[in-house]
Amino acid sequence: MSSQRESTTRTLIVALIVCLVCSIFVAGAAVALRPTQTENRLLDKQRSILAIAGLGDASLSSAQVKQMFDERIQAHVVDLETGKFSDAQDPITFDPLASSKDPALSKALTGQEDIASIKRRERYSTVYMVEHDGQLDTLIVPVRGYGLWSTLHGFIAVKGDLNTVAGFGFYEHGETPGLGGEIDNPNWRKLWLDKKLFDSNDKVAIRVIKGNVDSSSATAENQVDGLAGATLTSNGVTHLVQFWLGENGFGRFIEHLRAGEA
Repeated sequence: MSSQRESTTRTLIVALIVCLVCSIFVAGAAVALRPTQTENRLLDKQRSILAIAGLGDASLSSAQVKQMFDERIQAHVVDLETGKFSDAQDPITFDPLASSKDPALSKALTGQEDIASIKRRERYSTVYMVEHDGQLDTLIVPVRGYGLWSTLHGFIAVKGDLNTVAGFGFYEHGETPGLGGEIDNPNWRKLWLDKKLFDSNDKVAIRVIKGNVDSSSATAENQVDGLAGATLTSNGVTHLVQFWLGENGFGRFIEHLRAGEA
């Protein structure tokens, strides 16, 4: 009986030691790889921004992405409360999404405000600008909101008139392949090009409709074809774009930028 107990004890001790050693290796690997993971996430984000701004595609190497981003893109932090540029955060290292979970750096949205279903909105966010001869060529702003199954994260690029869509796309989502997942379809993304974000009264008017856009309609320039069989995802895209371009998102900033007061 004593021998059996000793055997069981030894087995448990060996198992415990193996688990401990493995956990140390796993923890060590996670810590060692964290800088690489952070750098890769930044590269993916920069690649998405370049692609949506029409400055590159997925074929760019990491070195090309870094070089092109540094040469062509200027990152700026914006205070969404005031709608003006801010030096309160570093535009390169600041993480707006992480700050949205910090009560000190974000605000809870009311049900009426939260059309994108994000619950909290960060105070500071980062925008990306492309300039040509000292003039704004393209403004790229981050957008996010809930679709059918997931939060969609992406960017919308706006031409220098601050009304015409230059590019649009998502870099992260969990929508159904073949249905809501068609937001990744290049053909659908092209439908956004040259659409107008605002109406004649500077109100956010862009939206995804059910079915196809009637080109003869007076509002056709503010409409994008819906995704077949994915009404909730289509509605989610409308809501998130309208939220981030509206007064609770980048609306004030765009107004100040137009007036040269940002």
